Amino acid sequence: MAISKELLEILACPKCKGKIYLTEKGDGLICDACRLLYEIRDDIPVMLIEEAKPIP
Repeated sequence: MAISKELLEILACPKCKGKIYLTEKGDGLICDACRLLYEIRDDIPVMLIEEAKPIP
């Protein structure tokens, strides 16, 4: 089960409140402004800043 388009439209980066988008693999959400990747585990996005992975 993937994340619905409705959920993607209302989700925002918890750090900057900016727009996020789904990775190509569908395994995470990316914020370009903060250069962070928020993982999706068991079809649930983990939107905790301290759990986000920096994107080089």
